[in-house]
Amino acid sequence: MAVFLPSASRISTVRFNLPPRSPAHVRRRLLPFGCLGSSLPFPAHDAKYHRELEAAIDVVERACRLCVDVKKALLSSDGGILEKTDQTPVTVADFGVQALVSLELGNLFPSIPLVAEEDSASIRSTDLVGYIVDAVTDKASSEDHPLTTNAVLEAIDRGGENEFSIGAQPASYWVLDPIDGTRGFLKGSESLYVVGLALVVGGEVVLGAMGCPNWQQDLSNVTNDRLQEYEISNARPGIIMVSHVGCGTWTKRLPPLLSNTSAKEAYWTRCFVDGLSAVHEARFCIPESQTWEKLPLSTSFKATKETDTPREGEVVLLPTCCGSLCKYMMVASGRASVFILRERTRTSSKAWDHAVGMICVHEAGGKVTDWEGSQIDLAADATERRIVFPKGGIIVSNGKLHKKILDMTSSGSSSLL
Repeated sequence: MAVFLPSASRISTVRFNLPPRSPAHVRRRLLPFGCLGSSLPFPAHDAKYHRELEAAIDVVERACRLCVDVKKALLSSDGGILEKTDQTPVTVADFGVQALVSLELGNLFPSIPLVAEEDSASIRSTDLVGYIVDAVTDKASSEDHPLTTNAVLEAIDRGGENEFSIGAQPASYWVLDPIDGTRGFLKGSESLYVVGLALVVGGEVVLGAMGCPNWQQDLSNVTNDRLQEYEISNARPGIIMVSHVGCGTWTKRLPPLLSNTSAKEAYWTRCFVDGLSAVHEARFCIPESQTWEKLPLSTSFKATKETDTPREGEVVLLPTCCGSLCKYMMVASGRASVFILRERTRTSSKAWDHAVGMICVHEAGGKVTDWEGSQIDLAADATERRIVFPKGGIIVSNGKLHKKILDMTSSGSSSLL
């Protein structure tokens, strides 16, 4: 049964077919996190929060596999989709990822709270709960105690609004976006979506991991002796990007299966932003909900999607599907130069749409500010840490272009080539 929630109190249903729930005895069981060797791309002693980062890498990889498995089921049926009151599609994968991450991190770091997007109120009375429990059980590390429905629902709610109050003093907490770009998740294999997880300590993001299961590898910089490996593995595209304060930003290919040997099958690659310093040479990303013509830069440049042949007075606008985090990945990996998000007057942004992206761009050599050049204040929401209030919007760049973009967004000047 597919469920649509036009309001919190009224539920209407339409028919669809979910795949059969798999028997518990044939599910693949992943090894507990403690059985894995270090998965870091740099020596653990270089990273103050190496245990937390190792856990983040492990659980984001598991979450990506959960998304892939759920998406396969969705592609073979019409179901598994809820509609929230704000008309944003929510899937079994959203709730499953939040429950999985909450369970795993709660077991390892019980004193660190979780700030996340979902709560279980909208699914408790639906037939989807059992499928969410199955999806989480299939990827969770605990073998001794089978997960109950209540345990999974409570894990989802651990990250929900009003579950806890951090208070005025900055604290340590996880920030999770279960699926950033849910519409992309639903569209098809070419539309990007991201599982994003960050750890905030004392108001600063200290580490992050985000996985994009359908990211297409850029082979332009791959050496010949590794090209064949990448071509073979490209049947299962996708990357995980990780960052730790002072240790840089790194990516590797997501493993085909999450097992105790998978971490050794892919190479970590250091990420750097591109080195472009001229605005007319830059490659831009903007939200799908906004148009180039609504941005101040449009008075100086037209936008083209023809990446090879931009003409004079044009800049390249890269098509990157739904969500903000994939655009942060584009800038941090050097594929894009600038991501511009324009906010409407008096609107706010969710912390989970930006936290992990911010550290990945910073550690890759880029910069993230609001439209006035101020840092994004993750503690602006003093009690819940769920909302940020960037003035004008958010600008993400390779650093070299940042002041020029700020000047152009404030003045619309065309003299800053």
